[in-house]
Amino acid sequence: MTIDRRMLLRGMGRATAAGVIGAALAAGSSGRPPTAARAERPTRPRPRPATPWATAQPAVVPRAAWQTHPMPPHRPELSATTVKAVFIHHTNSGNDYSRREVPNLIRFLSDDHMERRGWDDVGYNFFVDRTGTIYEGRSGGIADPVVGAHTLGFNVGTVGIAAIGSYGSGSAVPEPMLEAIARLAAWKLGLYGVDPRGTTPLVSTNDGSKYPKGKQAVFHTISGHCDGYWTRCPGSGLYTRLPQIRERAARLQGRTDAPAARADVPS
Repeated sequence: MTIDRRMLLRGMGRATAAGVIGAALAAGSSGRPPTAARAERPTRPRPRPATPWATAQPAVVPRAAWQTHPMPPHRPELSATTVKAVFIHHTNSGNDYSRREVPNLIRFLSDDHMERRGWDDVGYNFFVDRTGTIYEGRSGGIADPVVGAHTLGFNVGTVGIAAIGSYGSGSAVPEPMLEAIARLAAWKLGLYGVDPRGTTPLVSTNDGSKYPKGKQAVFHTISGHCDGYWTRCPGSGLYTRLPQIRERAARLQGRTDAPAARADVPS
């Protein structure tokens, strides 16, 4: 989906969320919403970190920084039991935004998913902007294996991370964004002992994906949207950086050994 940034911002009130974002980051890496927002979520036990590959949770700006509607009720059935892989996306919404404009951008994408497409929440689990700031996406718990709506056929047991911007052929991906994606992937996969350089089998749940329903396919544990669905997302500029993201994430997990032998997976 292509978004004209000028049309997006026209008619929308300028966000005053910069202070909320700053406060969230200043509060440290917990990334938890304020008490009022947190109270709307069911209390469920967090996954126990896997040893020795658990890394520190990066700072995550909570939904309170961008949402204007009440928090969508999280349905327990939309939580998986594990995270096996991460799918990287781009929002295809232009790259000349300021950090102050990010809440509006995320809110626009959320409204599109919920109002135009009829979903119960925004599809991505997380957003990352060009400054390297990470934002909470779909509700249900930042550390939990929440099932998103980001890669048709392969949403269960995976995490959708959306890079805010357009990263097609010839587009440079900002270093802070790459670093933040690597840190986020290292943390989420590390909670379940998953090697960011490895591969994993996933079973398609939808004939609309690249693989018919019930078909098992092997993916990199950090893959692009285009690996599982007929799309150019996350753009060739970002897709070609996935090997570097995998290596960065592995180093962040403290892995110094060679990755295990890989099955035949998309390059």
